[in-house]
Amino acid sequence: MLDLIFATLGLIVLSPLMLIIALLIVVESGFPVFFVQTRIGRNGKHFNMFKFRKLDAARDDGCPLTLKNDMRMTRVGKVLAETKLDELPQLFNILRGDMSVVGPRPESLAFEDCFTESVRPVLDQRPGIFGPSQVAFRNECALYPKGSDLIQYYRETLFPAKAALDLSYYPTRTVWTDILWIVRGIRAVFTAGQHPNLKGVTLTAPDISSSGLLLGGNLKRSEG
Repeated sequence: MLDLIFATLGLIVLSPLMLIIALLIVVESGFPVFFVQTRIGRNGKHFNMFKFRKLDAARDDGCPLTLKNDMRMTRVGKVLAETKLDELPQLFNILRGDMSVVGPRPESLAFEDCFTESVRPVLDQRPGIFGPSQVAFRNECALYPKGSDLIQYYRETLFPAKAALDLSYYPTRTVWTDILWIVRGIRAVFTAGQHPNLKGVTLTAPDISSSGLLLGGNLKRSEG
């Protein structure tokens, strides 16, 4: 019920902004306005997730990851990526029951095989817009070391770190802690953000909890 109220109010309040964004996308690069991608939802069920389109279709090479200063982005897309406003259409996903306000980020099908037995409990939760991993990895696009294999780095470093955060938080979540992560998520949009130092580190759920990541402690910027 809270999800439906949040999404409905969000759409009412933000609809003028969403209309402006849609018009800017059309003026710069035409249609489509929305980017629709199949994602992995609760219990592994697939669903179509909506975003405002950030990439120029003519330059899209199909890579499932978006990088800082990605050459595929349009000018409007760069602003959307920096502000996370491209996520606003996911309010429709909440109304459809695909997503929740707070929950793990839904992964693309390219990383479906990453959900091994140890991390599969993440899929017990309905995916969401806000949450610990979304805040901790606010600027994920800047984390990839230069010259690295992007897909391999995501699989071996970023995905396990996100999963550890989710596995630490969601089994003991409460309404009040969810509200706290909503506030932190909104605040993160207006700050430059910091990054966890992940170079050469494999994080587990206890590591994440004790390091302060789950509690919003200081995160060190990776120099990769």
